[in-house]
Amino acid sequence: MLSKNIEAALNKQIRIEAESSQTYLSMACWAEVHGLEGIAQFMYTQSDEERAHMLKLVKYVNERGGHAQITDLKAPKTSYSTFKEMFEALYNHEIYVSESINELVHITFSEKDYATHNFLQWYVAEQIEEEATAKSILDKINLIGDDKGGLYLFDRDIQQLTVTSSIAINPK
Repeated sequence: MLSKNIEAALNKQIRIEAESSQTYLSMACWAEVHGLEGIAQFMYTQSDEERAHMLKLVKYVNERGGHAQITDLKAPKTSYSTFKEMFEALYNHEIYVSESINELVHITFSEKDYATHNFLQWYVAEQIEEEATAKSILDKINLIGDDKGGLYLFDRDIQQLTVTSSIAINPK
């Protein structure tokens, strides 16, 4: 059974994961209308992945005797000056999610809820990967600078990254 405190913290994380999905979806829409198909595809895939993270938490809360709460979400930003600004926002958002997961892990440890603590280790590892991916992408964008040819190649490359991670997530 989950304590009320841990249940509330998990429900907060459910909302954060749902907002993450919406953030990526909004970024996908922005990229798509700006002709950045590869970036849009990457963002759509990330949106789906964040929703899966949310659903994993929902199932856990409900299976552990709690009640997962689906609440209203803060509307994501819908416009960016540049694709670099968008990826900077993405990186900062992933840092925010990591901080939230770390706080959640801390709560479970302090309440000696080792089952939930163990369950959350997957999220800790996932956030390390999410931050590293966002940082790597941002590093590439900084290398490109204002080069339009570099943007074209980046857009193609990130589309390939999406295909590769899609295969890794869903091997046939």
